[in-house]
Amino acid sequence: MITAAQLRAARALLGMDQRALAEASGLSLPTIQRMEASEEMIRGNVESLMKLIAALDAGGVELIGEGMTSDRGGRGVRLKPR
Repeated sequence: MITAAQLRAARALLGMDQRALAEASGLSLPTIQRMEASEEMIRGNVESLMKLIAALDAGGVELIGEGMTSDRGGRGVRLKPR
């Protein structure tokens, strides 16, 4: 899963505004806005979440989930190596 904070951070790393992410993911701008306004974990249907994650992945961002390998632990985002 992805949190709203991870989504905002990933977008910032890619230099994308909400509209550009909506276009890249095939989701509507209001959907992206609702996702980013979530308290913690983003809620949505599985298809929308998969489109969002695929767009971030294609842009070059790797999501770090709870328990995944990272230097300090915890959730986050990072740019994928080129």
